[in-house]
Amino acid sequence: MTLDLLTLVETGGCSIKLSASQLKEALKGMPKISHEKLLVDIETHDDAGVYQLTDDLALIQTTDFFSPICSDPYEFGQIAAANSLSDVYAMGGDAITALNLVMFPPNLDLKILREILAGGQDKVSEAGAVIVGGHTISDSPPKYGLAVSGLVHPKKIITNSNAKVGEKLILTKPLGVGILVAAKKLAKVETQYYQNALDSMKLLNKNAAKVMQEFGIRAATDITGFGLLGHAKKLAEGSGVSLKIETKKLSILPKAYDLAQGDCISCPIRRNQEFVFESCSYDLKIDSNLKNLALDAQTSGGILMSVPDEKVNSIIDRLKEEGYPKTTLIGEVVKLGDKAVYVS
Repeated sequence: MTLDLLTLVETGGCSIKLSASQLKEALKGMPKISHEKLLVDIETHDDAGVYQLTDDLALIQTTDFFSPICSDPYEFGQIAAANSLSDVYAMGGDAITALNLVMFPPNLDLKILREILAGGQDKVSEAGAVIVGGHTISDSPPKYGLAVSGLVHPKKIITNSNAKVGEKLILTKPLGVGILVAAKKLAKVETQYYQNALDSMKLLNKNAAKVMQEFGIRAATDITGFGLLGHAKKLAEGSGVSLKIETKKLSILPKAYDLAQGDCISCPIRRNQEFVFESCSYDLKIDSNLKNLALDAQTSGGILMSVPDEKVNSIIDRLKEEGYPKTTLIGEVVKLGDKAVYVS
């Protein structure tokens, strides 16, 4: 029987990110990076870096890796690769190459590593990109991810700093993967519901990027370790606006709502709550389970995009056609207020 990778970690996936508050403190005082060919502002903490190559071509670069988010090595490789590729898609680009990033204990069966790499390679191939090498070190617990390069037209970059007042907010994937994985480790969720979370994480955001380019969308971000509200905060602050999010409109993975309390509330939810505390205003009547889901650390989550009001229905229909059946309208962009995000 294959080793259950979840037995090797306390937490995995994007939930093991250094907290946003800690990261902010670590970067305090660092000199600002600027260059005439850098097309996104480092200060807005966008999803990837973009470097202009020619008048018609820009290079997107990003990287991501983490410890196991699931039991099966092959699925872990798939999810880690999909998550790494996601930042290219959030910027509106096409992935072209990837490098494997591997940290693996020397005492584990190398067949496990082979399965992880096979899962990653298959997902990169599905993306239409090519693995061109990588780097390995001995480390425990195992960790895997990719360094990814992509391409985009300089005038078609999608950033987290271009949302406009009056636009609507669309989210392409349901929430709850972090809570469902925590429940799996605690043996509190049936396999079918846990598998729904895995399938959601394995779904590439490639087609979402295609739809955004089709409709000329220029403001978006993917939802990962800082949760919906953490990434919404960054989108709002980067764009100089406020966002209104209606939690009752959120799409939730089956069983995740029922589990969004008690033992299944993980440390990342508390860290994300701390991160957004001063930037979010909560309606007094908000459902606490929905609030927790909005703070839940997502691994390989969906795309949060800001879209023109008159195009909302057409964009949602196209996203559903392209493989995102749980796409929902969750809020709107409003004039900058005293908080970055208003949650009801």
